[in-house]
Amino acid sequence: MTDNDSAPKKKILTVDDEVDFLKILKLRLEANGYEVITAFDGEEALKKIKSACFDLVILDVMLPKLNGEEVCREIRKDPVFNKIPIIMLTGRCTDVDRIVGRVIGADIYITKPFDFKELNTAIKKLLQG
Repeated sequence: MTDNDSAPKKKILTVDDEVDFLKILKLRLEANGYEVITAFDGEEALKKIKSACFDLVILDVMLPKLNGEEVCREIRKDPVFNKIPIIMLTGRCTDVDRIVGRVIGADIYITKPFDFKELNTAIKKLLQG
């Protein structure tokens, strides 16, 4: 057993309303050694964030109930959870969308379709920082 095997897995919450996409993303992240919890809408995401300790959140913008921008704002204004890194992973790809994502508190903004290597690099960067 290596030191890496005994280290606790980093826990990531992935939030997207596209079930098939979320399943694939979960499998890819788990294959890279992360513990992955999923949520399908903004309300479910906030409930899970408040009930467990996450190291990172990957958040779509276009979600039912509460959109990703609202979820991001709620996380950032809560002193208990506001330090959790957030990656916005979305189909919204205009410059304005990117600016809004950063202004509301996303650490990194990645647009779909995306390269998994880019996402994995962003995750590693945020988890090390």
